[in-house]
Amino acid sequence: MDNQVYDVVVVGGGVAGTALLYALATFTDLKRVALVEKYTQVASVNSKATNNSQTIHCGDIETNYSLEKALKVRRSAQMLVRYASELPAAQRDRIIYRFPKMVIGVGQDECQRLRQRYETFKPHFGGMQLLEKSQIAEIEPNVVMMNGQERPEALVAIAILNEYTAVNYGTLAQSFVEQAQAVDHKTVDLRLGQAVQAIEPVGNYYRIVTPDGALTARFVVVSAGGHSLLFAHRLGIGLNYSCLPVAGNFYFTPQVLKGKVYTVQNDQLPFAAIHGDPDVTMPGKTRFGPTALPLPVLERRNLQTAIDYLEVLKLDQTVASVLWDLFKVRDIRNYIFKNMAFEVPLVNRRLFLKDARKIVPSLQLQDLTFAQGVGGVRPQLIDRTQHQLILGQAEIDPGNGLRFNITPSPGATTCLGNAEQDLLRIQQHLGCEVDRRWFDAEPVLA
Repeated sequence: MDNQVYDVVVVGGGVAGTALLYALATFTDLKRVALVEKYTQVASVNSKATNNSQTIHCGDIETNYSLEKALKVRRSAQMLVRYASELPAAQRDRIIYRFPKMVIGVGQDECQRLRQRYETFKPHFGGMQLLEKSQIAEIEPNVVMMNGQERPEALVAIAILNEYTAVNYGTLAQSFVEQAQAVDHKTVDLRLGQAVQAIEPVGNYYRIVTPDGALTARFVVVSAGGHSLLFAHRLGIGLNYSCLPVAGNFYFTPQVLKGKVYTVQNDQLPFAAIHGDPDVTMPGKTRFGPTALPLPVLERRNLQTAIDYLEVLKLDQTVASVLWDLFKVRDIRNYIFKNMAFEVPLVNRRLFLKDARKIVPSLQLQDLTFAQGVGGVRPQLIDRTQHQLILGQAEIDPGNGLRFNITPSPGATTCLGNAEQDLLRIQQHLGCEVDRRWFDAEPVLA
C-alpha cells in the first residue's frame, strides 16, 4: 500500500503547480510526487504565453505596489531569473527575455508622483533610472514624438534598461516539469488529460479521483486558478470566500515599442493600467492592453466553467454588497462601463485607441487589430467576512494536509516564491527535509 501512496499530489499544471513539482523533486527528500492536469499539456490556461502579460513583475514600475510589496515580489522574481539563468543558453533564451521597461507619467500630476516614487524606491532598486522627456525619446521615440514633434504634455519615466523583464510562462512551466523528472531516484509522475473529479479524505490520506482512476496522497496542493476555490468549497473549506473573475483583452499593432511601457495606475481602480509590450510569441508586433471585464466563467473561452463559477460565487447579500460598493465608486463604475464598450463592435477599437495613444500618441485606427484568442481570466477573491475584494493572490490552508492556491497577478512571477511557502507547509505536516539554500541565494546579476 505505502508504495502506491504519493507523498504530495499537485492538482493544476500551470506555472504555479509545475514550479511546486520542480521544488518538491529538487529541494526535498520526498520520494514520490505527482502532478495532475486536466488538459493534455501543461500551461494550457492562464500560464499559456498568450493569456498573460508575459511580464516579470518586480514592483519597480508597477505603481500600484507599495515598497514593502515590491521588495517581496522582487525576491520571487529574482528566483525566476536565477532558475532560467542556470539553464543552458538555448533553453534560457526561450523562457526569459531582456527588454527595456519603463512606466511613464503623462501630465504634471503623474510626473510628480513618479518623481516621488523614484526617490523612495531608488535606494532599493539599483538599476532604476529617472528619465526626462528627451531621454525617453532616445529609448522609446514613439512614446515622445508625434508628427516629427515632441508631444506637448509633461513627460517623465522610471526605467530599468538592462534586465530580464519578459517571460514565456508556458515554456517556463514545461521546463519545470522536465527538470523535475530529471531528478534521480525520485518518482515524479505527470498525469495529463485527467480532470480531477473529487478530493476525498480517507483516514490520514487523500484520494484524488480522476476518470482514469484514483491517486492516494499524504498531502494535496491545488493550484488550479479559480478552480482551487471550487475544490476547497466542495470540501467545506474557504466558504468565507467568493470569486470575481476578471477577463483581459489585448490589441496588436505593428512594432512601435522597443520594450515594455507601463502607465501610472489609478489608485481607485483594482485593475491593471494599460501597457504596451513586445509580444514574445509574435516578433514584429507590439501588444497593448489589457482591458478588464468581469466574466461569469473560471476559464476564458470555456463556457462550461460558467457552471463552476456559479458554484463558487455563492451570491448572497454580503457578496452583492461588496460588488455594489465597488460599483458605487465613480472611477470604477466608469471603468467598467468603458470596458463593456470595448466589447462592442465598431466602437471598441476607437475607444481603445484613445487609451493606447497615452503611450504612443501617433497611433492610428488602422494600426490596431483585436488580438483574437489572446487574454485570460484573473480569479480575484471576495472576502465575505471582511466585506472586501482581495487584490492579488491568496492561500487557503486548513492545516490538515490540504492547501489551495489562488494566484492571479503577480502569481506567475512569484511561482517559485509561492512554491517555497508550500514546501514549508508540507514540511510542517509531513516532517520532510527541505533545502532552502537555493531560495536564499544571492540574485543573479541581470
